[in-house]
Amino acid sequence: MRILVQKFGGTSVASPERRTQVAAKVTEAVSKGYSPVVVVSAIGRTGDPYATDTFIKMVSSIYSEVPKREMDLLMSCGEIISGSVMVSTLQSLGLEAVLLTGGQAGIITNNCFGDARIIRIEQDKILKHIEEGKVVIITGFQGITEDGQITTLGRGGSDTTASAIGVALNAEAIDIYTDVEGIMTADPRIVEDAKILDVVTYNDICHLAHQGAKVIHPRAVEIAMQKNIPLRVKCTFSDAPGTLVTNIQPNMAEGLDLIGDRIITGIAHTPNVTQIKINIQNEEQKAQAVKKIFKGMALADISVDFISIQPENVLYTVRDELANKAINILKNMGFEPEAFTSCAKVALVGGGIADVPGVMANMAEALADSGVEVLQSADSHTTIWVLVKKEQMVAAVQSLHSKFQLGK
Repeated sequence: MRILVQKFGGTSVASPERRTQVAAKVTEAVSKGYSPVVVVSAIGRTGDPYATDTFIKMVSSIYSEVPKREMDLLMSCGEIISGSVMVSTLQSLGLEAVLLTGGQAGIITNNCFGDARIIRIEQDKILKHIEEGKVVIITGFQGITEDGQITTLGRGGSDTTASAIGVALNAEAIDIYTDVEGIMTADPRIVEDAKILDVVTYNDICHLAHQGAKVIHPRAVEIAMQKNIPLRVKCTFSDAPGTLVTNIQPNMAEGLDLIGDRIITGIAHTPNVTQIKINIQNEEQKAQAVKKIFKGMALADISVDFISIQPENVLYTVRDELANKAINILKNMGFEPEAFTSCAKVALVGGGIADVPGVMANMAEALADSGVEVLQSADSHTTIWVLVKKEQMVAAVQSLHSKFQLGK
């Protein structure tokens, strides 16, 4: 049994014409001897009648604090509608298909409504339908708790569903279909000569995704990596080969560079973040102050990033929309924080960064030459981050892409 998981995003299923193109990809997989398992997102994006964000706006305009359990029930509807429409589309073309919700597909999660984690997948029902020759369509983004409560997996959760199903079924590959032709060295809306990456390692794409690249969710990459199942990011609307995500490049010709030896893979960015600075003058009380600050953020469900603990102050970032909440919490705890809103994080990602002299020097030179002010910086063995003003984000990305010649 050759199983291929195919995930189609909201734009791929947004109209009858696009759903016909989805059906063509499924039909092609069947003709090649695969048993396709299709994971679908909700139809369209914000403003479309059955998009997840539309459902959220519908109830939040009435009451802003809708319980997370009830919100998950509502948000799961979009994928059910999408899946039902895709079953009809495939059956109209002569393919026998069946729709399973996340719970019916055996996706068991914890009870963290709104951002549930998959505990296990009971794949018997999926396999039964595959053995009967049916195309199995599974609603992405959702699962069920041990006691039967519907949960959702957080934004980008359909990618996570596809990877988890692929690992559970030991699929030959997991194809993530989007409206772009693959993973690129930078956002093509910002960098004109951004280049499609033919092959990229799990590690590099995971870091790019964590730093703001939107093509695939990092949790999906981490799950597929567990069994080294190839991920392929493709375009629904073309026959372009897309980007292969793996640890091993197939058919590598002698003399070619190893994909893991690339110094820089790409540049990612995250706009709309606020830098928070808290001065701590008393060294003796510093450890307790740091503990108090981050425990306060955690209890308020505020995710923090870009943490820098210095001799006299603590720096970190939060999303702009959470800045006021974070500031009020800090003031209530007796701190006097400073907030710098409308910043952006720009990240240089590459598995070859570690121990390579000159990378930081070239980065600093490129940013200085383009007049970009660095507000904060940090690095790891695969990533160098800088925090810049939001209005300088585009210049930062463009200058770094050019400096490291990623368009060639």
